[in-house]
Amino acid sequence: MNNQLKGLLITTLGVLFVVPDSLFIRLLDAEPLVTAYWRSMTVGVFVLIWVLVTQGIKGFGPVMRTGRAGLLYVVALGAMAPAFVMAIANTSVANVVFILAAIPVFSLLFSRLFLGEPISKRMVMTMAAVGAGLAIIAYGSGSSEIASWKGDLWALYAAGMFAVALTAARKMREVSMVPAIPVASICAALLIGLFVDPFPAFKTQYILFLGHGAFIAIASCLMMLGPRYITSAEVSLLILLESVLAPILVWYVIGEYPGELTLIGGAVVIGALLVSNFVVLMRQRKNRNG
Repeated sequence: MNNQLKGLLITTLGVLFVVPDSLFIRLLDAEPLVTAYWRSMTVGVFVLIWVLVTQGIKGFGPVMRTGRAGLLYVVALGAMAPAFVMAIANTSVANVVFILAAIPVFSLLFSRLFLGEPISKRMVMTMAAVGAGLAIIAYGSGSSEIASWKGDLWALYAAGMFAVALTAARKMREVSMVPAIPVASICAALLIGLFVDPFPAFKTQYILFLGHGAFIAIASCLMMLGPRYITSAEVSLLILLESVLAPILVWYVIGEYPGELTLIGGAVVIGALLVSNFVVLMRQRKNRNG
């Protein structure tokens, strides 16, 4: 098996493991912060075990030496997880995943502001189309029973935090940031634990809580490993699968219809990103062959 096929398979598997994330949150009968606590804690513990088994304690050394950029990555990643749960709790799953699909756009803006990376005309057009799609989603939230602008704002915040983490990671390309995941997740859980009692809900729903954490932990590790073998454009195209499949899964299992405007806005966002990444992919293949 060549490296490209290996990368495609690993990344696709990672995306498929993250698809049920929002469904788990819907199925759990707990306060949002309780769900956020166990999501962060279980992911942190599972990934911590994986890091210790595969790399040992020395795996944390390079991350500890990343300085401010590493600290920013940990803080942003830790802030993103509970924000995602709060978003799901306050608006439709479709709204959340379609807004999160715009993470590459936020990441590009932060890379421009903080790393000085240029923005191409293609990305300017992509950002305009994504902005239009997000505006349609926001407008639709005002006329939907299951959507709310409060949840949309949480989703925008989560997208921004994850984009900050990605930007920080770009500054530390030579360092594997997998060991930072348990640090960010467990610290976030401990902070949330100051405000809620997470144990009563865990006693009655521990299978769902542990299953939720296991799925996200596996997805996190696979989606860190897969992109080593394929281009960023290929990764971005595969990640869009989650934005398509997650609302369909929730719609099928619990009947959560996102609304026409959300579907239209989501189609604009995903379509813009799909075309943009496909153009990059074709250019890369042309350059390799030419």
